[in-house]
Amino acid sequence: MVNADKARRAQLRQFQARQTLHTRVAGRLRRDQFLWTGSAIIAVVLASLGLWGFSTIGPGAPPSAPEASLSENREWTGEITFGDQTLDIALDGQAAPQAVATVVSLIGEGFYDATSCHRLTSGDLNVVQCGDPLGFGFGGPGYTFGPVENAPSDDVYPAGTLAMARAADNGESMGSQFFIVYEDSTIPSDSAGGYTIIGSVTSRLDGFVEEFVTPGTVDGSQDGQPLTDIVIDSITIR
Repeated sequence: MVNADKARRAQLRQFQARQTLHTRVAGRLRRDQFLWTGSAIIAVVLASLGLWGFSTIGPGAPPSAPEASLSENREWTGEITFGDQTLDIALDGQAAPQAVATVVSLIGEGFYDATSCHRLTSGDLNVVQCGDPLGFGFGGPGYTFGPVENAPSDDVYPAGTLAMARAADNGESMGSQFFIVYEDSTIPSDSAGGYTIIGSVTSRLDGFVEEFVTPGTVDGSQDGQPLTDIVIDSITIR
């Protein structure tokens, strides 16, 4: 019991430290962002903290998103493994060729391996957000892409949906971060549209929800760091 309490306090301290960084930048960012991400915003964050070189290390031009043709305009199937839990997934390269090409490329590089899902939300918005190599919502692959593809016209994202996170009102700000919808959610569109649906969880969502979602967040809020660490061991596709 004592060890469990210490672990929870440690998680809380970690979450508060991350929130402090977020607060330093929040005055420069829109506060109405639901599912915002990384590569566009991290430029603002790093510049504001004097850390711009972090994202531009190395010679030559910065990396760019892969060609949409990498999606092969087909369905990809595979698995996301989180410790004892596995999600079976399908990616729709025909409906969202640019986004799926990017994710396929990142998976092939092992980009997602050992990364954490840093955000859990509940209430009207029921998602787990993953894919940030920094682990707190500001990270990405070093490039952004757009525009929005395959967004639902009714703003409804059914349970099992896999979609790309992005900055509010900016359809060109997608990077590596994505979210898993674990319960039907309505996410209002903004001036950029909705959120790019790249595919779905085809099975084993219930076990994932029971282990990682049901315990809630570190601070008990409806939007925060998951109490139970959610770490992607690997993603495989074929």
